[in-house]
Amino acid sequence: MANPILSNNFSAEERVYEGEPMTVSGAINKTLTLLALAVVAAGYTWWLLASGFTDKASMFCIGGAVVGFILALIISFTGGRTAPVLAPVYALCEGFFLGGISAFFEAAQSGIVVQAVAGTFAVLFSMLLLYRAKVIQCTEKFRAVIFTATLSVGLIYLIDIVASFFGRGIPQIFTSSTVGILFSIAVVLIAAFNFIMDFEFIKRGADTLMPKEYEWFGAFGLMVTLVWLYLEILRLLLKLSDRN
Repeated sequence: MANPILSNNFSAEERVYEGEPMTVSGAINKTLTLLALAVVAAGYTWWLLASGFTDKASMFCIGGAVVGFILALIISFTGGRTAPVLAPVYALCEGFFLGGISAFFEAAQSGIVVQAVAGTFAVLFSMLLLYRAKVIQCTEKFRAVIFTATLSVGLIYLIDIVASFFGRGIPQIFTSSTVGILFSIAVVLIAAFNFIMDFEFIKRGADTLMPKEYEWFGAFGLMVTLVWLYLEILRLLLKLSDRN
C-alpha cells in the first residue's frame, strides 16, 4: 500500500533549514540505494526457494512482510527523524517478502515477474514524464482524491482479510472475472497516481530547503509506492492469464 501520510501531509513539514538541505538528486540516489537493497534481499529469498529451503524462505517472506509493515507505519508517523535508519531496513524486509511472493507468482505463470517488473518501471517513468511536463499537476484537489482512493483500497483489503478469518471474502474483485480485472486496473491507476504526490514531496522539499534526512523520507515514499504497484501489476497479470 502507498504511503498516505507522506502523500497527503507533506505540506505541513515545509520549513526553511539552515544546515545542509534536501536535494532532488540526493533523494534519487537514496531511492536507488533502497531499490538495490530490496533487489538483493529478494534475490536471496528466491534463491532459498530454488534451493529447496522452503521453510527458511517462508520465514523470511512472512517476517519481512510483518516487520516491513510495522516499519512503514513508524517511518510514516515519525518522518525524516527515523527514515535514515529505518528506510534501509524497510527496503530489506520488503525485498525478503517480494522474493517469496514473486517466486510464487512465477510458479503459477512463467515469465510473469519479468512482465511485472517491466510494467512497474514503465509506469514509474511514464508518471515522471507526465509530472515533469505538467500534464498532471499535484493540486490540493488531486491529493485529496488520490488520498481518499488510496485509503479506500486499503479498507477493502482490510475487510477482505478480516472476512477471510470467517471463511468469507468480498465477491468478484479478487477473481479473474471482468469485475476483478477492472478492480485491479483501478488499483494500479491509483497506485500510479501516488507517484505524482511522491515526486511533488521531493520537489517541494528541495525547494523549501528541508533537512537532508528528508531525502530518505522521500525515497521511502517512492519505495512504498513501487512495492505496492509491483504487487498490483502481478495480481492483474495473473488474473489476465487466468482468462486465457
